[in-house]
Amino acid sequence: MQPKEQKTSIRYSISFKQMVIKEAEQGSSFDALRRKYDIRGGETIQKWAKLYGKNHLLNKVIKIETMDERDRLKQLEADNKKLKIALAESYMAKDCLEGVIRMANEEYKTDLKKNFGDQLPEHLKSSIK
Repeated sequence: MQPKEQKTSIRYSISFKQMVIKEAEQGSSFDALRRKYDIRGGETIQKWAKLYGKNHLLNKVIKIETMDERDRLKQLEADNKKLKIALAESYMAKDCLEGVIRMANEEYKTDLKKNFGDQLPEHLKSSIK
């Protein structure tokens, strides 16, 4: 067994973080600052910018979509919700039926799945298992 490799954690001071953000405000790119100060992690400086309220330095994502795309997305979300509800209901029904079979097995001291399993149609056999 190999010895566990220790992870080195680097903690930056508040003044260092503020200095890096100040350089970013003066026009240096985040990538250039990461290389200059050997800062690991692709989002470290972005997190500092958010932390110190310099959101204007961050890239903005603007999403443009047509009305048809928006309507289609809403329809797909509604369909997804209906399918999740139907799936949950089918799981509940399956659990209830398995409980009924289990209670019948205890009451009549038999194994209904074993006794009637061969007589069921194929599509019902798979749902009972």
